[in-house]
Amino acid sequence: MRQFFKFMLASMLGVFLIFVLFFFLMIGIIASVGKREPVSIAENSVFHLKLNTQIIDRTSESPFDNLDFMSFGPGSAIGLNDLLRNIKKAKEDENIRGIFLDLSMTQTGWATLREIREQIADFKESGKIVIAYGDVMAQGAYYLATIADEIYINPEGILDFRGLNAEVMFLKNMLEKIGIEPQIIRTGKFKSAGEPLYLERLSPENREQIQAYVSSVWNTALRDIAESRNISVNRLNEIADAFETRTPEGALQAGMIDGITHRDEIREILRNILELDEKKKVNLVEYSKYRRAPLPKSMIPARARDKVAVVYGSGMIVMGDGSERSMGADRIAKALRTAREDTTIKAIVFRVNSGGGGVLASEIMLREAMLAAETKPFVVSMGDVAASGGYYIAAYADKIIASPNTITGSIGVYGMIPNMQSMFNEKLGITFDNVKTNELADLYSVTRPLKRVEREIIQDQIERAYETFINNVAEGRGLTVETVEDIAQGRVWSGVDAKRIGLIDDFGGLNYAIEQAAELADIETYRVVEYPVQKEFIEMLLEGFSGMETRWLRKRLGDSYRIYENMQNATENTGILMRMPFDLHIE
Repeated sequence: MRQFFKFMLASMLGVFLIFVLFFFLMIGIIASVGKREPVSIAENSVFHLKLNTQIIDRTSESPFDNLDFMSFGPGSAIGLNDLLRNIKKAKEDENIRGIFLDLSMTQTGWATLREIREQIADFKESGKIVIAYGDVMAQGAYYLATIADEIYINPEGILDFRGLNAEVMFLKNMLEKIGIEPQIIRTGKFKSAGEPLYLERLSPENREQIQAYVSSVWNTALRDIAESRNISVNRLNEIADAFETRTPEGALQAGMIDGITHRDEIREILRNILELDEKKKVNLVEYSKYRRAPLPKSMIPARARDKVAVVYGSGMIVMGDGSERSMGADRIAKALRTAREDTTIKAIVFRVNSGGGGVLASEIMLREAMLAAETKPFVVSMGDVAASGGYYIAAYADKIIASPNTITGSIGVYGMIPNMQSMFNEKLGITFDNVKTNELADLYSVTRPLKRVEREIIQDQIERAYETFINNVAEGRGLTVETVEDIAQGRVWSGVDAKRIGLIDDFGGLNYAIEQAAELADIETYRVVEYPVQKEFIEMLLEGFSGMETRWLRKRLGDSYRIYENMQNATENTGILMRMPFDLHIE
C-alpha cells in the first residue's frame, strides 16, 4: 500500500508540474503576442541593435517561435525583413540620433551580414552616428561593426580576427559503429553530398570548391573592411596571420578598433558624440520596443492598388506544407500561384534561402515559378544559400540577385539509401523477412544492401534528374547545355563567381530585388505584400506544441545543434535529392 501511494503521489506531482509549466508557457505566449500596441520614442534616442542572435529571412508570427524556452520571455530570432525596415525607419525618425550596434557573436551567414551592413551604410547617409561595441567580437560581428563610425571593445575582451575556417563534419566512423552503411549514388564530380557519410576527410574536389568559396567570402569581407577602416587588404591579412587582435590593446594599435571601454561607459561616449549637456540622457531604445514605433510618414505604404509580392522560401525543401523554417512544396507553390493569379500584384520577388532537398518537391515549386515568370516580372533574391534545389527553383527568373557571399550553384543530384541491416541484426537483434509478388517490390528497403540491378535503376533515375536540372538551367538562364555542364558537376560557387559564370545577374539584397521587380513591372507607386500568409494564432498554437522539442533543443544546444542535426540527417535523408554537397560551418 505504501508503494502504491508513493507511485500515486509521484504521478500527481508530475501532472502538477506539467500544468505549472503549461501555465507559465501560456503566460509567456500571451505576453509575447499581446505586446503590440504602438510606442512613442523620446528625443535624443539611440536605436540599440543587439544582434547576438539568430537572424532569419522573415519574422515569424508564431508565439512559439517568438518565445524563449529558457526564460519564457520574448524570443530571440529576428526577421531580416523587419530588421531592414526598422533600420530604414530609424533613418527617417527625427527622434533617433544614431544606432548602437551591440555585437559579440553572430548567428547568421555572411550574405545576411552584408545585407544588414549595406542598410546601415544607407542609414549613415542621414548624418546620424553609428557606434559598435562588443565584449568578445567574432569575425562576422566585426565585419558588421566596421560600418560603424567608431568601434569599442571591453578591456578584457577580444577581437577574433584570424581568417575564415570552414569545417565539415564526417560521420563515417559513427555510422560504422552503429551499423549503418550509407549507399550513395551520385552524379557530378563535385557532388560530394555523401562524402561526410563515407569518407573521413575532404576529397580533393571538395577541398577545391570549399577553398574557392571561403577565399571569395574572405576577400569580399577584406575589401569592405579595408574601405571602412582605411587599412590595406595586405595589412589586414598580416593582422589576421599574426592574430594581432588577440588583446584589445593589439586591436587598437593595429587600427582595427577606436577605443577600449566598459559597456556602462558607452552611454557617456554617445552623449559626448551627440554633444548633449550633462542634464540630458541618452535613451537607448531596444529593438523589441522600436519595431512597435509608428512608421514615419515617408514610409507609410501608399494607398496603391498595385503590389509587389515577396514569397519567402527558407530551409530544407520537403514535400507537403513544411513550416516557417522549411520549404514545403505545397505551401510555397500555393503562395506563388496566389501571387500569379492576383491581378493587383504586378511583380513577384521569390526570396530563396535553401540548400535544396527533394527532387519532386523542387520540381513542384519550379513549375509554379515558371508559370509566374511567364505571367509577370519574376525576380529571385538569394539569401545566405540558394544551392542545388534552391538554385533549381530560381532558374527561370527574369533576374537573379544575390550577395557576393551567397552560396549557390551545386547543380547536381544524388541519392542515398541507408543499409541498416547490421544495426538491426547485430546491434539490436532484429531480423526481417518478406514476401513479394515481383522482383523489385522491395527496391528501396533499408534492411539489406542494394542489389546491382537496383543500383543501376537508381543511377538511371539520378542521371535523368541531373539531365533535367542541366536543361532547365540552360533554358532559364539562356546558356548552352555544354556551358551549364561545365559549371555544374555539383560544384558550389560564391556569388562573386556565380555572376562571372552567368548563374546570377546582379549583387544586392532583398530591398534591391523589390526595386528591380517594380522597375520591370514599370510601376512607381506600389505596396509590398508577403507570402505565404502566416497562419492564424490558434492554428499556430496547436502546431507549435509539436515543434516544442526541436525549439528547446535548438535553444539548449546552441551552436552544437548543427552536430545533432547532421547526425539526424545522416539517417533520415533518403531517396533522390537536390541538396548542397555538404553542411558547411564557416567561422
